[in-house]
Amino acid sequence: MRSIKGAMACALAAWVTVSVAGAGAARAEPVKIRIGWIVTPQELSPIMFAKDGVARHNGVSYTVESVHFQGSTLQMTALQSGDLEIAALGSNSFPLAVQNAGMSDLRIIADEVRDVAGWNGPEYRVLKDGPIKTVEDLKGKVVATNVYGGVSDIAVKAMMLKHRMVVNRDYTDIEIPMPQMSAVLLERKADLVNAVHPFDLEPSYLDRSRVLFTTPDALGPFEVSMWTARAGYIASHRAVLTDLLEDYVRAFRWYLDPAHRAEAVRIVSGVTKVPTALYESWLFVPQKGIYYDPDAKPDLDAVTSNIREEHELGLVKADLEAKDYADLSLLKEAIARLK
Repeated sequence: MRSIKGAMACALAAWVTVSVAGAGAARAEPVKIRIGWIVTPQELSPIMFAKDGVARHNGVSYTVESVHFQGSTLQMTALQSGDLEIAALGSNSFPLAVQNAGMSDLRIIADEVRDVAGWNGPEYRVLKDGPIKTVEDLKGKVVATNVYGGVSDIAVKAMMLKHRMVVNRDYTDIEIPMPQMSAVLLERKADLVNAVHPFDLEPSYLDRSRVLFTTPDALGPFEVSMWTARAGYIASHRAVLTDLLEDYVRAFRWYLDPAHRAEAVRIVSGVTKVPTALYESWLFVPQKGIYYDPDAKPDLDAVTSNIREEHELGLVKADLEAKDYADLSLLKEAIARLK
């Protein structure tokens, strides 16, 4: 009898243990993932969940906190300190994170924004009636970029170096937030500014300014922004990150579908508080808008080429092969789920 009672007690204890563990698992909180961004709608992370039903794993296996930064170099610091899980870095800032910040474990996991000739991307504008007619005319002048070490800053430095001009010797650079660029140019506080949609669409600004060059002019097809995470975080959160990337690709495809464009523009307008009129002519329009890969696949060859040219110009320490610093296995699995 005592043996039977003992067996029953053990069985009951085991059942309680399993039940408690199961209840604990059911109550497990979604993993919070902090993702950096600089400008939206160029970067989709702040708006990817605005359409109900797109992010199916949001609130289940993960939640996202979109964290705004003025530039990519500030994201590097946050990533290094553990205050950010995914940083949006470009072909310029990625090698700096690996080489200068010592994050050799950093991995590219998905694409975000690519600057391709013939599509809309960062432009570098001067006054139509001003003295700047060629790049050489910028000698002794003031150039405005949104953050030192960012995409626009590297593109300007690359173009100036090609014309034998070095910052702080032949010209001065200053940091100006994106929304203030047009005012800085029109008020003649800078001779060249970085211009991105929608901040450069004010009619009087367009009438009084012109494009001097673009990022592809300076560096060729360029990866402006890619999602990057550290290898240790990827290894310990593979399932959650795959869920996130599945939702991310689904969001890309939804926003890029012409059938959804009118609603997509309204959603972006509501999130950014920018009138729809400033989006209607270009947002999610082929060739006129921003280039997005529908599967969020980064162009690793372009990244390698960009870094090689930056190295040749003395802007980064050494060449990097992007494929050696990419982990696209999660993205591949996420895409497979959607087929």
